Amino acid sequence: MSSDDEQSEEPGAGPPEQLALIRETVRRAEVPRAKPRTWRGAALAEHLPVARVLVNKGALHLDQYFDYAVPEELDADARPGVRVRVRFGAGGRQVRGGRREGGGLIDGFLVERRASSDYQGALAALAYVVSPEPVLGPELLELSRAVADRYAGSLADVLQLAVPPRNGRAEGKPSPAPLPPPPAPAPGAWERYAQGPGFLRALAEGGAPRAVWTALPGPHWPEEIARAMAATLASGRGALVVVPDGRSAGRIDAALTEVLGEGRHAVLTADSGPEKRYRQWLAVRRGSVRAVVGTRAAMFAPVADLGLVALWDDGDSSHSDDHAPFPHVREVLELRAAHGGCGFLLGGTHCTVEAAQLVENGWALPLRADREQLRIAAPLVRTVGDGELARDGAARSARLPSLAWQTAREGLRSGPVLVQVPRRGYAPRLSCERCREPARCRHCAGPLQAPDQRDLDCAWCGRAETAWSCRSCGGVRLRARIVGARRTAEELGRAFPAVPVRTSGRDHVLDSVPGTPALVVSTPGAEPVAEGGYAAALLLDGWAMVGRPDLRAGEEALRRWTAAAALVRGRPEGGTVVVVAEPTLAPVQALVRWDPVGHARRELAERAELGFPPVSRMASVTGPPDAVAAYLAGAALPPEAQVLGPVPVAGAVPGRPRRPGDAPSGETWERALVRVPPGRGAALASALKAAQAARTARGTGDAVRIRIDPPDIG
Repeated sequence: MSSDDEQSEEPGAGPPEQLALIRETVRRAEVPRAKPRTWRGAALAEHLPVARVLVNKGALHLDQYFDYAVPEELDADARPGVRVRVRFGAGGRQVRGGRREGGGLIDGFLVERRASSDYQGALAALAYVVSPEPVLGPELLELSRAVADRYAGSLADVLQLAVPPRNGRAEGKPSPAPLPPPPAPAPGAWERYAQGPGFLRALAEGGAPRAVWTALPGPHWPEEIARAMAATLASGRGALVVVPDGRSAGRIDAALTEVLGEGRHAVLTADSGPEKRYRQWLAVRRGSVRAVVGTRAAMFAPVADLGLVALWDDGDSSHSDDHAPFPHVREVLELRAAHGGCGFLLGGTHCTVEAAQLVENGWALPLRADREQLRIAAPLVRTVGDGELARDGAARSARLPSLAWQTAREGLRSGPVLVQVPRRGYAPRLSCERCREPARCRHCAGPLQAPDQRDLDCAWCGRAETAWSCRSCGGVRLRARIVGARRTAEELGRAFPAVPVRTSGRDHVLDSVPGTPALVVSTPGAEPVAEGGYAAALLLDGWAMVGRPDLRAGEEALRRWTAAAALVRGRPEGGTVVVVAEPTLAPVQALVRWDPVGHARRELAERAELGFPPVSRMASVTGPPDAVAAYLAGAALPPEAQVLGPVPVAGAVPGRPRRPGDAPSGETWERALVRVPPGRGAALASALKAAQAARTARGTGDAVRIRIDPPDIG
């Protein structure tokens, strides 16, 4: 017990002199009574009496291990990997009987047992072992340390994401015995890809192939992922797949059950609830289950003998964590594949620039179908541009171009029609009025903006632009590429009065719809799956997608379009997609040709020329202006580092939840971008982490927010 506990008295316990005599007698007893808070006088463990503990403190200057003494009574339970409670923050002055006392109780993980400590002073004792269940293995610890270093964060913060909260009821239940490896599956739908059967064969034989998979449109991708996981299990190894949302996890869950049967895989999603999710996680940790499908947090799932890590739709923003140190699933799975020597599968109906870079540098190989298979699976894509809209009276009156109206009418004869409408709130980005080339800064190539609707400045470095001209055509006139998205359900209801209209969006997301005729209005990412596929799809307000003020606007628009178009029946079955966007734009052309890989490769080449991520590495520093300036002044950045900005950042909108990175309501924040060339990302992360650690250790000034590879840089 601590000294504070010793001073407490219960009413009626006796006079103070008697209590003092009792306490003195207990202290002088031959076998001292162990006291759970400080274990004063208790014997230490004979073997490895020192425990190295990672305390649950996310401050960077405390990103290290601390040594504690192991009382004899905790010897059996104090194993590496268990959760413990320790006293922390007492200082070196509170030492009694050779033991450090005081400080507050805090959670931690016991990392290692040692015979001696490097620390020369008195050690505090472990307060108690929360649970004898080891939840932090060496592989997970090594991965978490690599992620912390990669993202300039602390190990404690990463473990907050990697290890789920404890649930005593789930922990007390035994996990089932592991099942024997299943037989290798047949290729199935993988036969549509020239390298598909070979990829599965390599997994079944214990190999570690790495592939960037451009999936064909249609409903087969969950089954294809399930067969890849089954082939890995057949080799006696484990498999992990991470998807962006619970709907996708449910589809793969059903496919895995069909391919493998019950009891061979676990589903780790937030929808499961804390007890069920922790029970599933424990089954994976104990080796009872070797196949895992889950959402973002599952990237750390402790799968035994990992043979394959897979990721679906890596461009989805939900794969980037909003909690420090903000890791991205793709990067974490790359680390697992590289450190663990396992297979890697990055799949989607689109191709991100990062995926194209993996192929470009030879880290992974492409896995694609030939054009003949693509013509069978993909729908016909048609466009409606500015010129047609200007001449189209129907488009001016009802915001539904004649071609889209006719396509919807024909599609409703045989099935449902999907209508994709961008969300409200997209801010316009400036571009050349003549050729639509994005307007960029001459100094850093960042996007130009006009906050006051008059003067131009750069959204990255903040420099004013007084004499802009288009680098492609020489034009000097600018235009805002979009207007806000508008609601369309009422217009469609009037245009098709006898047809039911269903909506799917942020407030209510539909998982699936029947294959009967209906209009399904959805925001991007919320499109439900139609039984038998959609007969047609209308992709409205394409400018709202392509014109977002973000480096990834074109890539993101194409990803959203291909995801929606992939739900439409193939061209031989009459499937048609109409996209309302200028046909000369690169993302529109890529959709018409169904060539997301070609678009990603062109984007990669352009970013390499301009020094944009992912060719370069970039970090954002956000906070109050004085704090950002002081932080950058004290950081020992690499010599090659280029600081862009700072520029003001948007504040929180009153009445709405504050988004990550927004300034608090009523405060003015700024953001600076730090860019380094290829190969210097580790040096940048190390410098930023050291500067943040020094700043928090001194406790001076306001905190700043550091984010490596921020998803939104303008």
